[in-house]
Amino acid sequence: MNDSYRHKGLRRKLAEEVRSKGIKDERILEAIEKIPRHFFLDSSFVEFAYQDKPFPIGSGQTISQPYTVAFQTELLEVEKGDKVLEIGTGSGYQACILQEMGARVFSIERHHSLYTKTKKLLAQMKYQPRLFYGDGYKGLPAFAPFDKILITAAAPSVPETLLQQLKPGGIMVVPVGKADTQIMKKIRKTGQDDYQEENCGYFRFVPMLGDKAK
Repeated sequence: MNDSYRHKGLRRKLAEEVRSKGIKDERILEAIEKIPRHFFLDSSFVEFAYQDKPFPIGSGQTISQPYTVAFQTELLEVEKGDKVLEIGTGSGYQACILQEMGARVFSIERHHSLYTKTKKLLAQMKYQPRLFYGDGYKGLPAFAPFDKILITAAAPSVPETLLQQLKPGGIMVVPVGKADTQIMKKIRKTGQDDYQEENCGYFRFVPMLGDKAK
């Protein structure tokens, strides 16, 4: 796991590119500059790791475009010490961004091969989110409620089960839609069963899938 001066320089450029696209939270930009994104990619994509693009990571999944990661994270309004539930661990890159910002991260992955691979990688990198293999639609009721919930796959509708695991005052960020393009929604829980919903633009995500995959 080599992180060279060249990689660090490319990360600085990537952080600047993401800033130029409108991301204002300096903590997110600092995390992008710090975390070696090339560690999360297969060797065939390492040379492209610091382009602002998504890349395949196996099991039909992708590591999201850094701008998309930053955009979702900024909507989440992460505070140090926040208990954050992430649905869709994937490569683990997003979980590391959240940890760098001081969040306590609980993350669910339904593809066992990805779960195993990511758990090993993050341990090597000294990141320690709580990782779970399971169905994201069910969330983690044993650990609820959460200050923030981040869904990193396209949900056909806002998952009611997950809304119930959100604290009053908490925020959920989720891309919603069945077509190729989804609407990014920011949902603030204003009371036990009251919510404010904001549409925040169009994005493309792989579908959120129910039940566990082998």
